[in-house]
Amino acid sequence: MPDTNGAEPFASPSELPSKVVAPKIKRKVAQSRKSKPAKSLSAHTNGAEKQARTSDAAAPIRTGRKIYSAKERAEKLSEMQKSMDRGGTLKLAAKQAGISEQTYYHWKRASAPEPRGDDLKDLLALEDENKRLKALLAQRLRKENAELKMKLGLA
Repeated sequence: MPDTNGAEPFASPSELPSKVVAPKIKRKVAQSRKSKPAKSLSAHTNGAEKQARTSDAAAPIRTGRKIYSAKERAEKLSEMQKSMDRGGTLKLAAKQAGISEQTYYHWKRASAPEPRGDDLKDLLALEDENKRLKALLAQRLRKENAELKMKLGLA
């Protein structure tokens, strides 16, 4: 009678094939490495640096990055600020300027004036002047108060 569950009938050990094939094990083969040019030992032993060839010095190595001068950065920052003041988004302004948003934040932070170290000295000087002026005002008010009392005959 066929099995209604659709399961395979169980085979007894006598029905199994006599030859069992073991799965093949793949072994990793070490990849050959490209040979590197031999370095000169004399440059490493005495600490001297290799001299650059004149043809290498004439052709500077260019990367994909554009390096902006301080003036160009300031122009792009002001251009972006104007665009954002007109209601544009930072994302749109950065895209129009041709820089990323992260670059905008880096430039903005770099262009901000550094806090001066003598700000604390200025603050202390202002506090001292404030104390002096308060004392002077209190002295004048006491003097006027005493004169009014004398005129009114209360003292």
